Amino acid sequence: MKTVVVSSLKGGSGKSTIAVNLAVEASLSAGRTKYKVAIVDTDSPQGSLSHWWNARKAETPLFVDSLTPAGVEYLFVDTPPQKPDVKTIQAADLVIIPVKPSPNDLRAVGDTLAVVERVDRPFCFVITMSKPKTRIAMNALQILAQYGRVAPVMLSDRIDFAESMIDGLSVGELNPKSKSAEEVTMLWSYVTSILNKD
Repeated sequence: MKTVVVSSLKGGSGKSTIAVNLAVEASLSAGRTKYKVAIVDTDSPQGSLSHWWNARKAETPLFVDSLTPAGVEYLFVDTPPQKPDVKTIQAADLVIIPVKPSPNDLRAVGDTLAVVERVDRPFCFVITMSKPKTRIAMNALQILAQYGRVAPVMLSDRIDFAESMIDGLSVGELNPKSKSAEEVTMLWSYVTSILNKD
């Protein structure tokens, strides 16, 4: 089983959005290998992932309450915007650290990164809610690259990411031909390349 933990001390960075969209991409990707995928929501009491799953009509991904579910090939873990849980981070095959391209979000990266590096887990940054090709997004990319891998695709600031969460969908299910769906597919491809290499 490959475990992907999405972690950041900064609230509103896009952790739940990344977790649900990658989980659906892994489990329902048309024309590609389908995997048995599960999600875990450790972000209590907010529970964004739980609310999303409760609104969902599809049977995948599975919703579990363990970091070691049986028979699962990919596990995606949403975490709270507090001090990272070392036990959860240690269970990760990859930690995704979402970062909005803003000064406050960039400042918040250090504490999350310190825990990830202390337990020696592979990680990558994903820039979220960005305005494509803006100076602030490019600056964030350069700053983060000094500390580790940065995904080559940014998740742009588009309304369909929020709209899809209302009905328990991914952006790819809401509109398979959207730019947002394309970004998620590219991000999943990047994530699998790391998981298969590391």
